[in-house]
Amino acid sequence: MGAVSRWAVRKPWQAVIVWVLALVLIGGAAALFKGAYKDTFNLPDTESTTALQILGKQFPEAAKQQASIVFKPDSGTITDPATKAKIEALEQQVAAIPAVETVNSPYQPFAAERGLASPDGQYGRVGVVFGGTTATPPLAEVKQLVADVEALNGDGMTIGVGGQAVEFASTEPPKSEGVGILVAIVIMLIMFGAVVAAGLPILTALIGLGAGLALVTVAARFMDIATFGPTLAAMIGLGVGIDYALFVINRYRQAVNVGREPREAALESVNTAGRAVVFAGTTVVIALGGLFVLGISFMNGLAVGAAITVVMVMLTAVTLLPAVISLLGTKVFAWKMPWARKPSTKEGRGLARYAGALQRRPWLFGAVALIVMLALAWPTLSMRLGFPDAGGKPDGNTSRIAYDLTTQGFGAGANGPFLVVVELPTAGDVAPANELGKALAATPGVASASPVVPGTPSVAADGSAAIVQVLPTTGPQDAATSEPLDTIRTEVIPQVEQKTGITAYVGGATAVTDDFTTVLGQALPAFLLVVVSLGFLALMVLFRSLVVPLTAALTALLSLGAALGAIVAVFQWGNLASLFGVTATGPILPFLPIMLFAILFGLSMDYQVFLVSRMQEEWTRTQDNKLSVRRGLIGSGRVVMAAAAIMFSVFISFVFGDDNTIKMFGLALAIAVALDAFVVRLVLVPSLMTVLGRANWYLPGWLSKILPSVHIESEEEAAEIVDPLADDEPEPAQR
Repeated sequence: MGAVSRWAVRKPWQAVIVWVLALVLIGGAAALFKGAYKDTFNLPDTESTTALQILGKQFPEAAKQQASIVFKPDSGTITDPATKAKIEALEQQVAAIPAVETVNSPYQPFAAERGLASPDGQYGRVGVVFGGTTATPPLAEVKQLVADVEALNGDGMTIGVGGQAVEFASTEPPKSEGVGILVAIVIMLIMFGAVVAAGLPILTALIGLGAGLALVTVAARFMDIATFGPTLAAMIGLGVGIDYALFVINRYRQAVNVGREPREAALESVNTAGRAVVFAGTTVVIALGGLFVLGISFMNGLAVGAAITVVMVMLTAVTLLPAVISLLGTKVFAWKMPWARKPSTKEGRGLARYAGALQRRPWLFGAVALIVMLALAWPTLSMRLGFPDAGGKPDGNTSRIAYDLTTQGFGAGANGPFLVVVELPTAGDVAPANELGKALAATPGVASASPVVPGTPSVAADGSAAIVQVLPTTGPQDAATSEPLDTIRTEVIPQVEQKTGITAYVGGATAVTDDFTTVLGQALPAFLLVVVSLGFLALMVLFRSLVVPLTAALTALLSLGAALGAIVAVFQWGNLASLFGVTATGPILPFLPIMLFAILFGLSMDYQVFLVSRMQEEWTRTQDNKLSVRRGLIGSGRVVMAAAAIMFSVFISFVFGDDNTIKMFGLALAIAVALDAFVVRLVLVPSLMTVLGRANWYLPGWLSKILPSVHIESEEEAAEIVDPLADDEPEPAQR
């Protein structure tokens, strides 16, 4: 990328024109090849996937996306004429929606047996089955369904609609990211003291983000990307995009401040900070690419979406931004703020004094940082994985209403039933399936098991398979629900299979969660090995050291543990839940820890690169470890703090939306970035490097000969690091 970045500086108008043409092409591609987002799981070689495959073949309706309209009249029963008239009118409205294939009414025969009417007649459910070829029905049509249902709520009844398809449609997208951008502008105004310089990183990041999200839409045509995937990609892309642009402009400012001509300073910026940005962005993409090791299409889609946005914001930071800087020259720092109109002679003095204090007592600073991180990581030991249900939605949300009504009228387990798919030994003979149903109903933790009745949707058209719906006594996110699931799979079904000759598989949301956790646990060692090994090798080549990359990898794991501990404390235990708008506690998303590590590992390597690259060049020049660590903190500490504060503000702004998945990711990433930058990179790592001394830079001679030489900073730039303590105290002894 170095040659392309230098071309952008030397031929800025050409670079701008190329970007305009690229944006037009990307926009056109997004319009022509737009894909649909799908909330689907494909867990290879699992029982729940086998059950889903049989459902798709023998019970097409059961395998399709569904929604459940749940209602309760304010008085009387669901069969009262006024209530029945309103519900039947609603059924006609819903049936008229193009995406809806079937509407199952609580007024049909066998309604109670099919779970469409409560035993006391006070609660009813309207089953909605979506058709079409896509896994997720069109969002506009699902929103129409939600609107039709919400129009009846309060009109003599309480009514809501739930289901996977409704989850995204009934959730408002986060609108508070503008607050994060505003905070980022304030931070950069303080740092650069100029309106133009503060606005350029935002502008280039938004351009890259827009292009990235357009390409994510195209990618959704060719692979499964979850409905929350674009929001997650936007969160990550906006945060790293502003940071990458910040690093480039900050390096340009430093070069201008020491007397470089604007174009020369721009070239220096892309040759130094630009290289670091490319390295950092590549590290993030590699870490995200490690998710492919899991072999789960759902995770692949999230990884591709995030990686595309990271690549695009990286490209704008190292090509479009340098071109604009080259065109503007010193006008980059136009419209100066009052505090920036006079040159400051105190810049770096605070960090220099901090570095001096840390190096006088490295054991104390390091121990305090380590204790803080371990204390925050402690709740991780009690982390429980699972998919939060609609019970965690805000009061008044239509999915929350449906969830509460289902619990009241049909039992907590009706919100997440087990679907037992039975392959019958003799077509049409449902007696073995009903024998299994009786055994299932007698299982501890099971409230009921539905009977298999010939001629109903519980039996396949050719009579070769049947469905038994099992309602546990507890809700889908309750830890106790896993116990009957395990008993059914390991004891009940094998015994009945041996006795009757049937073959049965357990599916449903709870079963998928259990299988998902198992698959992730099995693939986790390979994932960690791939990501950590690649990161270690990359840093070993860059810093020509064994200790520095090892320290980076281990401390990244420490940051992950602390972030997960904080998430457990908030979302599982409920500490400070009201502060972040968390309305109910529950398990942690099964894919959050591994996805968080992929993102965090890349971001933590970013800060390690920007901080330690300065230290490495000082070490190469002086062979003085203590001086190198101090000047590294002085030279890069300020921009690392600003970058982390910006990324924190962007991530935390996504916490205040309605989507629990994005809320959890936003808080996890915000806490992880803040802890990794301010505690790990600026306290723990410098303390360790001070204590380890020359060992930081150890590399066996034979390895040094075969490793390529890669530099981010050049030796001549060491003079640009202003060390205010250099004249106030004697140079430390070399070590």
